[in-house]
Amino acid sequence: MQRKATALDVAKRAGVSRSAVSLVLNGRGDGNVAKESQDRIRQAASELKYSPNAIALSLRNQRTRVIGIVSDEVVVSPFDGNIIGGADDVARAHGFVTVVMDTERDASRDESAVETLLDRQVDGLMYVTVGLKPLDVPHGMLRVPSVLANCFDNSPSPQLHHVIPDEVSGGREATEHLLQLGHRDIAFLAGAATSPAVPLRIAGHREAMARAAIPVREDRVFTAGWDINDGFHGAMGLLSATERPTAIVCANDRLAIGVALAAARLGLAVPRDLSIMGYDDESRIAATMVPALTTMALPLREMGAAAMTMLLEQIEDRVQTPTPRGGTGLATNAGLETMVPCRLVVRESTGPVPAL
Repeated sequence: MQRKATALDVAKRAGVSRSAVSLVLNGRGDGNVAKESQDRIRQAASELKYSPNAIALSLRNQRTRVIGIVSDEVVVSPFDGNIIGGADDVARAHGFVTVVMDTERDASRDESAVETLLDRQVDGLMYVTVGLKPLDVPHGMLRVPSVLANCFDNSPSPQLHHVIPDEVSGGREATEHLLQLGHRDIAFLAGAATSPAVPLRIAGHREAMARAAIPVREDRVFTAGWDINDGFHGAMGLLSATERPTAIVCANDRLAIGVALAAARLGLAVPRDLSIMGYDDESRIAATMVPALTTMALPLREMGAAAMTMLLEQIEDRVQTPTPRGGTGLATNAGLETMVPCRLVVRESTGPVPAL
């Protein structure tokens, strides 16, 4: 069996010292090793298929290169798993592995999940939720570099950075798309009133209408819920009226399915008689609807990737500048929010305003 290459083998092929190989492959080459030598080291390591021993690296760096992720129900839910996928992509690209624990929406398990991961000496922690929501941050997350994805610190003095979708701009762009198609009577069918995302998306809708100098009819904006039947019943009320809207923005794609079913029940063609706009770009729903659904795609993978990038930067800063005993090593300031824009996906469920 062929012998596994060592750091000394890499050093000999690259014509450098073994310590230079260690510095470069441990991410400390800049400022210590010339760039040309760094390039030769990486090329030699690639040719020899050499990779540093993970356990030895952990002992030298006092790091496990493991990130703990706690989720409320992302793992067991069909929604938002792409947040963890995006985070894991970034972690693996930087030589880290992720360990995920799901509390299945039992908040009483948050602290124990975090402590379990801390007992395994994770280098950092991330909390991920299904749907935008406030979070009572488990105290253990303040002991290591930590970040929140799709949720935000609910305490009076937040300490953790959070990465969330830009819901206001998402609601605005959804309505602007319909306005550009000539629609002026646009209804907004929102989700459950308890969701923090709902008023933000409605605010974006109102902003778009205000920019177009079109008054918002209050009977055209109301919360319904998140499921197909909520969309159906909400749309039946809107579309059965003598004066019906020409377009409906829905707060998620399942509501949009309900609206489409209501339109079919009433003999309305989509988008000839009614344009329907979704939100989420939910897999196995939006693209496969008939007609395929125009929607705002939540930036799930992008949020996960941004949160993990931020977390790894915190970990690196902490290694370079050790935290005094008893401190958290985390910034406490107003700049704790990163918003990732949603993306308009135009398909077949929206079209020009019906001719009079």
